[in-house]
Amino acid sequence: QLQASGGGLVQAGGSLRLSCTANVRTFSRYTVGWFRRAPGKEREFVGCKFRTTNTYYADSVKGRFTISSDSAKNTVYLQMNNLKPEDTAVYYCAADNSIILSSIREESAYDFWGQETLVTVSS
Repeated sequence: QLQASGGGLVQAGGSLRLSCTANVRTFSRYTVGWFRRAPGKEREFVGCKFRTTNTYYADSVKGRFTISSDSAKNTVYLQMNNLKPEDTAVYYCAADNSIILSSIREESAYDFWGQETLVTVSS
C-alpha cells in the first residue's frame, strides 16, 4: 500500500527528495516514518511525521532533512539536503494510524511498510 521513490546517486553536499505515497483516503492522519539501513548496519529511525503535523528527527539528520506532506496527493516527502557519504543507505517509509508518541522510533510500531529506495552519496 505504500510506494517509496526518489532515491538515486548524488554527490556529497547535494540534495534528494524521497516520496512516500499511499492509496489510503485518511493517509494525512497517519504517522509516517522514514527509516534507513546503511551497509553493515541495523535499520535506524530517520524521522517521522507524527499524525497530522508534528515532525521528529534523528540527531544525525536534524537540520539537514525535512519531512513534509501533501494531503491532496496522499504523499509524505523526505527532503534531504547537504547529504553526506554516511547517509548512503536503503531508505524505507512506514506508516501506521495508531502509534503513540513514545513509539515513533520503533520499527515494530509501524504496520505498513513501503519498498526500499536506495540513496548513494559519493564523496
